[in-house]
Amino acid sequence: MRKYEGVFVFKPELDEEQRNQAFDRIKEAIESNGKILEIADWGKRKLAYEINYIKEGYYYIVNFEATPESITEIERRSRISDAIIRYMVVKKDA
Repeated sequence: MRKYEGVFVFKPELDEEQRNQAFDRIKEAIESNGKILEIADWGKRKLAYEINYIKEGYYYIVNFEATPESITEIERRSRISDAIIRYMVVKKDA
């Protein structure tokens, strides 16, 4: 298992329940083949640049351990979710 860090940016207009449901799907994908080490809820922040006329986003930073094969499932779920504006998963150095 390798260590990864994921950044997930959600649409700012979502209410807390909708955002939690979408984030739970991402957490399920991580926990199916790994474990979550830490979740940082950064809250609503201004984006560095506009994305489809959206100027703010709700940020979650997740540190986790997982197999390399499970990263494709995490990214697939992030890509098809309408609630997520942007996401990035990177491998942390040992």
